[in-house]
Amino acid sequence: MTTALAPADFAAQVLGTRLPLIQAPLAGAQLAKLAVAVSNAGGLGSLPAAQLTPDVLQRELQLLSAGTQQPYNVNFFAHVPPLPDPAREARWRERLAPYYNEFGVDPSTITGGFGRQPFSHEMADVVEAFKPAIISFHFGLPAPDLLARVKGWGSRVLSSATTVEEAVWLEAHGADAVIAQGWEAGGHRGHFLSTDLTRQTGLLALLPQVVKALRIPVIAAGGIVDAASIRAALTLGASAVQLGTAFLLCNESITSAPHRQVLRQPDGHHTALTNLMTGRPARGIVNRLMREVGPINELAPAFPLAGNALAPLRAKAEAEGSGDFSPLWAGQNFSGLKEVGAAELVQELAQAFD
Repeated sequence: MTTALAPADFAAQVLGTRLPLIQAPLAGAQLAKLAVAVSNAGGLGSLPAAQLTPDVLQRELQLLSAGTQQPYNVNFFAHVPPLPDPAREARWRERLAPYYNEFGVDPSTITGGFGRQPFSHEMADVVEAFKPAIISFHFGLPAPDLLARVKGWGSRVLSSATTVEEAVWLEAHGADAVIAQGWEAGGHRGHFLSTDLTRQTGLLALLPQVVKALRIPVIAAGGIVDAASIRAALTLGASAVQLGTAFLLCNESITSAPHRQVLRQPDGHHTALTNLMTGRPARGIVNRLMREVGPINELAPAFPLAGNALAPLRAKAEAEGSGDFSPLWAGQNFSGLKEVGAAELVQELAQAFD
């Protein structure tokens, strides 16, 4: 059924890049600097925008557009914000009470922050002036009027699918290409049609099924960190690859010191899905909070509200050099990560396309 483009054609015709390689948006671990370096090296650099205020987004887009003449991607979430649930929030803070006592935190002083915001007309007002080549989404697609607006100014649209059903839905609702996100991938799961985690599969199983089911190109994501894993994804039919964890230690990233430290540790390669950090399952390195509370806990408020109560604990622990209460996002494959410039890493990965 598929009429997917060959990788070189996909890079040239859809991404506008030299390489069919996308740097995954790394919220909390990067800003424009990393995206600029990747785009200038021939890949598609990405800017994660879900945690940025409109003012900060505009600043970063200005830096991006000034730093590269090459295409880049701006990534947004497409979730529906939940209504506050004071009772659930109270139960969550009660579960965290021992940690508040340990770190001398008064929970009554905790207020909600900006958090993770879905794509909106306010954000579109900022982005439209820059007209990025690519806009990507996580958790489905935005409302039809917003999607039409993005397409109207000429951006191509990508979004993540974790099942064949999600991939088919995305194609039917206007995506120009689908990112097949395997179980191995770090960060938030992109699922949006079902919260049943038993429906999630590894990339080796997911990718060929998605390629077969769609007429539009498919991008592979999850567990891809080097030229060998890129070649494997291309063999299974991917038109491009998306790598995130591989860029976490790059010089241009702003990955926190505790996060960098655990990524360097050969015995620290234990990841799990957790809803503790944000309220939605995401893959990260197992830390103290995940071990003691359990990586998945029904007390955690709905996404993205769970993180508010953790913020002061995270700040206190990170000040002591610890990631015990931080989202240490990483995929299952982070052996051999390199602390190099992003351009050097892209050049090394480009060998997969020779």
